[in-house]
Amino acid sequence: MKNYRIFVEKYPRFQVEAETLRKELNNNLGLKLESLRLLNVYDLFGFSEELLEKSRYAVFGEIVTDCVSDECDLEGKKYLAVEYLPGQFDQRASSAVDCVRLIEPTANVHIKSSKLMIFDDNISAEDMDAIEHYYINAVESRRKDLSVLSDMEDAEVKPVAILHGLTALKDEELADYCKQYGLAMNADDLKEVIKYYSEEGRDPSETELRILDTYWSDHCRHTTFTTEITEITIDESFLKKELLGSIDSLKKIREELGRSEKSLCLMELATIGGRYLKKTGVLDNMEQSEENNACSIFVNVDVNGEMEKWLLQFKNETHNHPTEIEPFGGASTCLGGAIRDPLSGRSYVYQAMRVTGAGDIYKSVAETMKGKLPQRIISTKAASGYSSYGNQIGLATTHVREIYHPDYVAKRLEVGAVVGAVKAENVRRESPAAGDVILMLGGRTGRDGIGGATGSSKEHNVKSIEECSSEVQKGNAPEERKLERLFRRAEVTKLIKKSNDFGAGGVSVAIGELAPGLDIYLDRVPTKYSGLNSTELAISESQERMAVVIEAKDKEKFIEYCHSESIEVTHVANVTDTNRLKMFYNGEMIVNLSREFIDSAGAKHYTKIKIAGVEEKNPFERKIEGATLREKIEANLQDDNVVSQRGMIEMFDSTIGASTVLMPFGGKTQNTETQVSVQKLPVGNGYTNTASIMAFGYNPYITSWSPYHGAAYAVVEAAAKVVAAGARYDKMRYSYQEYFERMNSETSWGKPLSALLGALKMQVELGLPSIGGKDSMSGTFQDINVPPMLMAFGITTVDARTVISPEFKKAGNNIYLIKHTPLENYMPNTEQIKTLFPYVSSLIEQGKVVAAYTVGFGGVAEAVAKMSFGNCIGAEINMCEQELFNYAYGSFVVETPETLDFPTAELIGKTTDNGEVSFNGEKFAIDSLQKINSQKFCKIYPDRGIEGGSTIASNPEKKQIKWQGEPVDEVVVYLPVFAGTNCDYDTGKAFERAGAKITTSVFCDLTADDIFASINKMKQMIDACHIFVLSGGFSAGDEPDGSGKFIANVLNNKVITDAIHALLDRGGLILGICNGFQALVKSGLLPYGRLGQVVKESPTLFRNDINRHISQIVTTRVATLNSPWLAGFELGEQHSIAVSHGEGKFVVSDEMAKELFENGQIAFQYVDPQGEATLCAPYNPNGSSYGIEGIISRSGQILGKMGHTERYEENLFKNIAGNKSQQIFQNAVNYFKCK
Repeated sequence: MKNYRIFVEKYPRFQVEAETLRKELNNNLGLKLESLRLLNVYDLFGFSEELLEKSRYAVFGEIVTDCVSDECDLEGKKYLAVEYLPGQFDQRASSAVDCVRLIEPTANVHIKSSKLMIFDDNISAEDMDAIEHYYINAVESRRKDLSVLSDMEDAEVKPVAILHGLTALKDEELADYCKQYGLAMNADDLKEVIKYYSEEGRDPSETELRILDTYWSDHCRHTTFTTEITEITIDESFLKKELLGSIDSLKKIREELGRSEKSLCLMELATIGGRYLKKTGVLDNMEQSEENNACSIFVNVDVNGEMEKWLLQFKNETHNHPTEIEPFGGASTCLGGAIRDPLSGRSYVYQAMRVTGAGDIYKSVAETMKGKLPQRIISTKAASGYSSYGNQIGLATTHVREIYHPDYVAKRLEVGAVVGAVKAENVRRESPAAGDVILMLGGRTGRDGIGGATGSSKEHNVKSIEECSSEVQKGNAPEERKLERLFRRAEVTKLIKKSNDFGAGGVSVAIGELAPGLDIYLDRVPTKYSGLNSTELAISESQERMAVVIEAKDKEKFIEYCHSESIEVTHVANVTDTNRLKMFYNGEMIVNLSREFIDSAGAKHYTKIKIAGVEEKNPFERKIEGATLREKIEANLQDDNVVSQRGMIEMFDSTIGASTVLMPFGGKTQNTETQVSVQKLPVGNGYTNTASIMAFGYNPYITSWSPYHGAAYAVVEAAAKVVAAGARYDKMRYSYQEYFERMNSETSWGKPLSALLGALKMQVELGLPSIGGKDSMSGTFQDINVPPMLMAFGITTVDARTVISPEFKKAGNNIYLIKHTPLENYMPNTEQIKTLFPYVSSLIEQGKVVAAYTVGFGGVAEAVAKMSFGNCIGAEINMCEQELFNYAYGSFVVETPETLDFPTAELIGKTTDNGEVSFNGEKFAIDSLQKINSQKFCKIYPDRGIEGGSTIASNPEKKQIKWQGEPVDEVVVYLPVFAGTNCDYDTGKAFERAGAKITTSVFCDLTADDIFASINKMKQMIDACHIFVLSGGFSAGDEPDGSGKFIANVLNNKVITDAIHALLDRGGLILGICNGFQALVKSGLLPYGRLGQVVKESPTLFRNDINRHISQIVTTRVATLNSPWLAGFELGEQHSIAVSHGEGKFVVSDEMAKELFENGQIAFQYVDPQGEATLCAPYNPNGSSYGIEGIISRSGQILGKMGHTERYEENLFKNIAGNKSQQIFQNAVNYFKCK
């Protein structure tokens, strides 16, 4: 075996990534690069020459798109090579290993990947330095030395020291000791440690101290929120009386609940509203258990017409610190961590929102503060990270918004909120007992994420980017998808007594929290590589891991279930009755801590709080730039918090899971944005109209003026959004996200206290309990603090049939402003709201309001303009000019054919059919307003790729293709599941609705024997099926550098190849959607109908022109009927179909295209609003040649398409026009039934 290095470069036609990077460097650094070569470099270890040659174009490159060479002449060249830091997870290299093992299952290979950029010869040294500084983030990567071909860094295990002399430290030495060791705990905490170990009669090991530091960090134990408040003072201002009244109400609630003697702290304020509303009977559906994975409520769900009891679980999570220093990894694991909370509660997570905060993303990179990454880089890379993880794991993210405020330069705001559900009878919750075993399953452990919990609890400084390289976790979404599949199985969840995910603190916390007494064996913990010592094993926050407590008798059964999902599982701990946390490493006990001491959470902390005075002014009045109304309208639509964020939002898959009731953008033009996330619950093969609806509320400008008001209006805003979409607010449940500066003065403490008081007032007066939340209390950079924040996430259920969308529906309707009128002190008028919100809900339920938009950042002017965009229905508005722009939280702009009779309903205009919106007589063309609203954001987030033109339409002669056998009573469809497959549930359900029987198997590749067994299992399944289906997803994460490679390598295994050819020869059918289509094309099954026929001139599927993921609805036309898949259609028939992909551009030569058209092999084409096949974005979202969305084989038996036909059912995509039901599944089943 030898070591090799290979270089992979795209052919000129496919250099999208290189060209995108060249433009980015020129734009952001002010360079004038005329050319840039971008190569992937792979260092290969343990390869035979034969294995290298087999892998060259099967794994590392593609014969159609890449040149793979053994050398790259760099003599005299200006270049930069970049690689990941040791210990950082590299999905590209990992997936490459997986693909190589498909070619040679017994191979023991190791791969390292890197990037090589080669620049113009005349580039200056100064420009090279600027590029290196810009491109390399020291948290995750470094410059690569191409003269070295080394397998691994030094993998020596560092010994774990006993901290001799710690117990002898004097009080005045403790602060310096904390600083020296980089501890998050303070001197008072360390004093408690010394006291404990003095009583134990020994000094601690370094592992023990790091574990305690992790356990007691603000991130894990919320020490800021549990600090006891000894005194509250309120500065003089107009709000003092109101605040005193709220504090008095708090005292009365505490007395009523018998909590007067308990410590008063921020945590008490955050939770007491829920306690109080539970006692008064308002909160009547919360699940109670000792597991605290996520907010959990019981809901009734209609499944096939019968009501079932389900658990609805929701969670919001921040990753502010990690995303600030390493945006992609920080944001991706923000979502991964959020998912694992309800997942560990046994829920299947199906719905997500993302709300973020940034400074000025339009500011040039040159103006970036020292010690900071540029805001535009943080923003764009974080969006890529979060969307990449969600898209891969298969989680619909249906509401995305970035909030802009100059003080977010202090630290990024990165929030993910997710929703999961599970049938209540499938959940078992029991206390662990001595003798139970703890299994660790999922990903392996590495150095990524070490110190994440303590790091996120520290104040950020100029050295953070250089010193925090191990604190950011790396996500591996396909691995977590496996855990989701496992936990969706009732036979699995019924074995689990208790579960915890590996978030902050790693093994020490995830397993350490499961039971009071534990013996943990660190040397059993599977690792990504050698060299980790016991401390690293104990506190690493490597992702995609789960710990479960099961009875010892169920251990082997559970392990087998894991193996069936290709999940590695290890018995790492036992539950004991010792009430101590013990850890062992190589037979030696290295941790021995009493549970009582761990749970003490360190020293008791105390604080006095002063609530600063609030300036008396109207917080809702906005000053808009412009001398005229026209200028103000245009300026308002270009406000950072009003602009359309389409270019970012469409990066997130919004349709996966076949549950999306409202798309992020709606109307026939898909230009009216929605304000909520609404998705049906995941009821498996059943049908439901029960949907969960979620919204958030927060305005940083109001909250900066008064945290008390800001928090109150956050609660109201979330409720108003839910009401505007057709749900009732009274059963909403909330989870808060608090984000504040470092608490370094009495007045800084006053901000969260004031916010929590304002939110508590809304909870009690509106009956809207908060049952969970997350706090982040370190939003400080030097002398800059993040804007104070209490963000309110509210959720409830709704019948999908009553949901409405905000785009205007019809000309001639009335437009009303149904106004909420604040109190004199500017607080919400809750008595009015309790009448107003149900009134709007009733109108929607009766069909009297057909569109509604709750007034937000941009006032009524924003609402009316955006409501006009979707269907190009205009409006004539007449009202007070200033009120067009003011904040009016709790108010609604509604469209109705009725005349409304309500005290605060003000008729402000009518809808029109003239393509214009007029405000007080000032007229604007709708397309002009839409352009004004979108063009600014497009500078950072482009919303469409290269503009093309028209193309030819396929109109072949019709051929009838019939099944030659006897009619089939039970049509068998086989759907294999690979690592990264995420559309299997949706596709299977679509076929079942069509009357087929679904069979499936998971491709397990944990060992060589598993690979051989999986191949044989696939062969058996193919032999027994009528239809072979490759579902969508991201097989092996669409790596290495290309989609579908993993599946294509499976298909090209001779055993599988022979089985597939036999299936075709007996008249069977094959379907590939999205990732499945990519695999069919790259294996040769399309267009050739046989495997192994791909040549350099073959068509392929490649990166979208825009060089990012695109999720939207497109219109396609049926371009041939010469296939069983298409036999039930009319030629030219149009369908509105979901697309969601990053590599969906069908690239074909003119010669091959001519052949495909002549053979009638073009199945579907993208069309424009006139129904013409098109190359134009956004109608052709990826730039596909000839507008081709799907093709068939010459025989018609194989269909491949990018559009996700399987993602629609009744009452989904309610704000999308057109025929959304494309019956390819029924057509295929009918073929075998001879219908």
